[in-house]
Amino acid sequence: MDQKPGYRPPTDRSLRRMPPEIWVLGFVSLLMDVSSEMIHSLLPLFMVTVLGTGAMAVGVVEGLAESLALVVKVFSGTLSDYWGKRKGLAVLGYALGAFTKPLFALATGIGLVLTARLLDRVGKGVRGAPRDALIADIAPPEIRGAAFGLRQSLDTAGAIVGPLFAVGLMLLWADNFRAVFWVAVVPGLMSVGLLLFGVREPVRHRISTRRNPNRWKTLARLGSAYWSVVAFGAIFTLARFSEAFLVLRAQRGGIPVGLVPLVMVAMNMIYAASAYPFGTLADRMRHTTLL
Repeated sequence: MDQKPGYRPPTDRSLRRMPPEIWVLGFVSLLMDVSSEMIHSLLPLFMVTVLGTGAMAVGVVEGLAESLALVVKVFSGTLSDYWGKRKGLAVLGYALGAFTKPLFALATGIGLVLTARLLDRVGKGVRGAPRDALIADIAPPEIRGAAFGLRQSLDTAGAIVGPLFAVGLMLLWADNFRAVFWVAVVPGLMSVGLLLFGVREPVRHRISTRRNPNRWKTLARLGSAYWSVVAFGAIFTLARFSEAFLVLRAQRGGIPVGLVPLVMVAMNMIYAASAYPFGTLADRMRHTTLL
């Protein structure tokens, strides 16, 4: 986790040395987040005001979706190691996320919303680990933290732009949820196309004898330092609640329906502004100290 003895932080600007593929991967994430957040910033309100569901149903949908994404992420990451390929799984995950977007616009009940949300999160789980591994393969080690921070900043910039688009379209189209959901399909498809044609996966030296990494023996190779970080993250995750409840709370607090996504904009502006600077800082100090 910590930097090796004798490590020297880079003296030039990290952005100037950033491989173009990292920028492309960042804009892939940005476009997908524009698409996703145009829907997710409105989905809780759509479920409650249009479909007539309660807050309990919103919580069940969000909980099932996020847990499924976490489970799938474990297997997609190990499969990318086993196959020696990252991009194919990443494209599959982004495509699955993009092609679920029309289902939200077509939904007339909680069943189709749940199906679309689960498939969307499966896509997120499939693409997350291979995409991050691809960044690690492409980025020079001395600016790897900056590379991850840049991608996260662009990703979160999409989470700002998406709700802003949603607000503008809701005001323009008199709170027409379904019309906004249809527009969200476009940046999702653009994201898949950009990844498919804009990123070239680096050649990796394959091991002659490969074994299925999804085995219990693999866990034994992960040391105490790894599990301490996992435990640390798990404790903090217990305090996390879905942004869906933040959206509902804003609406119940008296904010007009069309302006509720601005709550997500404010939250994500802080996130986007801090991701890259702290990613760069991770290249210059002990990781455990920063955590």
